[in-house]
Parts: sequence; C-alpha cells; structure tokens
Amino acid sequence: MKEKNLKICVYTICKNEEQFVNRWVDSMQEADAIYVLDTGSTDHTVEILKQRNVNVETKVITPWRFDVARNLSLDMVPSDTDICVCTDLDEVFEPGWRKKLEEAWDENTKHARYNYNWSFDDKGDPAVNFYIEKIHSRNEYRWTHPVHEVLRYFGTTKENFITIDSITLNHYPDHSKSRSSYLPLLELSVAEDPEDDRNMHYLGREYMYYGKWNECIDTLIRHLHLKSATWKDERCASMRFIARSYQSLERFDEAKMWLEKAIEEAPYLRDPYVERAILAYHLKEFDDVITYGKQALQIQTHAKTYINEPFSWDSTVYDILSIAYYYQGDLKNAIKYVNFALDMNPQDERLLQNKQLMEKED
Repeated sequence: MKEKNLKICVYTICKNEEQFVNRWVDSMQEADAIYVLDTGSTDHTVEILKQRNVNVETKVITPWRFDVARNLSLDMVPSDTDICVCTDLDEVFEPGWRKKLEEAWDENTKHARYNYNWSFDDKGDPAVNFYIEKIHSRNEYRWTHPVHEVLRYFGTTKENFITIDSITLNHYPDHSKSRSSYLPLLELSVAEDPEDDRNMHYLGREYMYYGKWNECIDTLIRHLHLKSATWKDERCASMRFIARSYQSLERFDEAKMWLEKAIEEAPYLRDPYVERAILAYHLKEFDDVITYGKQALQIQTHAKTYINEPFSWDSTVYDILSIAYYYQGDLKNAIKYVNFALDMNPQDERLLQNKQLMEKED
C-alpha cells in the first residue's frame, strides 16, 4: 500500500501545567510538529516546552474565552498541514495513534472521532468513556463558544466524518485546578446563543454544581423546551439534574416526578433508574429501592456517552439493594446483593461488616 505521507500537527493551549509537559510531549511526539499557545504561565511550563522542542507562543487573553485561545493556537499550525490534532496537556494518547490515524484518513476525510476515557475508577479502569472529535483538517474549521467550545465546519464540501475506535485518548486531570470561570462563561455563551441546547444544558448543570437549585431547575426546563434539544440522553440528564435540585430543596414529590420523566425519556439508560433507587433509599422507601434497583440491573448496555454516571455502573446499586432487602427482612437476598457489591469492592470495610451482620442474623 502506498504511503500517504500526511503532515500531522498537534496543537493546544495551556497555563501553569509544568507537571504534565513531559508526559504530554512524550505522547504527542508521533506528530510531525507540536504547537502550544501559553496563555500566561507563571511556572516553568514554557521553559520545559521549549526544552522539548515544542513550538511555543505566549499571549494573555483578556477577557478570557476558550474559543479565542483555541483559534489562536490553531493559527500557529502551518496551512499546509493535512491533519490537526487538538489535545490538552492533561491528556495522553495510547501509543501508535499516528499510524492508526493515517490508515483511516483519506483524501475526503474532514473530521475524526475516537475513544476518550474521561475518568477512571479506583482500579484504573475507564469509568466514563465516550467519543471525542478534535482531529480535523487544517483550513476549514474554527472554534466557537466561550467555554465548552466546539469545532465548527466552514468548508464548501460535505463534512466527511470517520470513527476510529482503535485510537484512545486518556484524561488525567489536575483536580485542584479551579473551574470558577466556567459559570460566567456559560452565562455569556447562552446570552450569545440562547437557542444552543448544548450550552443551555451545560449552564443548568453548572448551576447545580454551585448549589443554585432554582436557577438549575429554571435553566434546564428552558433546555427541555428548545426545539433543538432532541438528544434523549441529554434530555434525560437534564431531568435527572432537575430532580437532584428538587431533592436538595427537600421537595421530594417533584424529584420523584422528574425522575419518572427521565425514565420515560430514555428507558434504555441505567442512570435514571439508579437515581430513582437512590432517592428511594434516601427516603427509606425500600420497596421502591428494590423495584428501581432491579430495573436498573436489567440494563446491561453501557452507552458510549459523557452522560453516563459512574455510580450507575459501580457497586452502588448492589449495595442499596442489599440494605433494602435487609430492612425488608429478606436476608437471603440481602446477602446475595452484598456479595455482588463485594465482588466489585472486596476490601470495602463497611460492606464486609454488613455481610457479617446479615450472615449472623440469617
């Protein structure tokens, strides 16, 4: 097979990420060149990048917007580049990504999606996995939105997408890093484009993170009423977040109602059943814990989307089912489900004590 000789460049933005530089550069070295826009580091990030022969420019962006920064970093990439690969410094490709990209890319390809492990569980296994779409042709894309920025295609021919399941990018974030800029930037994004369902959903979720329960409810109801809000997984998530807000306000009937809506919206997802079981557990309504917990376990397909909740797929459901059966006096099933939970967390001291208590009473 004829070699394609594609020119592949990695580009990104960064600020104060010296602890990630060497690991990131090691991962990205399969590219022909690496370009980084530093947005005002005060540590040794720029120095280390230059030592690693990375092309670096520095520009402080005021007022801050992620799309502006991304576009300036993309502008650093030579116009004769065939494929642009955008990553962040806290991300690492699994080796061999370039060869897989070259094999999949053809002269008509514009954009590629590939595996993204956003988070990992305590055992190091992927907890949230979905497709990400930050590999693209050079001259027909710009980034849009102040935060949670996305690529927009401005080409004159059809945007030909490919999916490369064999390429995986892993995310190892710095959890101490502040995300305080996200809320005002999301408010700005929604003000700029009030019909954008994606950012309306993100804004409502951000209000939930901040404990702004009423703002979360109002914003996510607006999301659900947008004509463009048609993705059932995301609509289900908005309903679940509304329910969480009502639960935090101790308005439990409304919380139940919205979780029932979430189940109806996306009955193929495990998450709304699990959240309904957790709410029942919180309210000590153990019949409902059993009903919704067992319905959750009937769903074995783990959808490939960022909407997934890790607690829907860990030992949580087995744990609360075990306790619900215990309080219902069904020790046989209580022991059965605590054993399932221990299969996933064999060193969990609380689960071990629960099992010991249940077996003693059996």
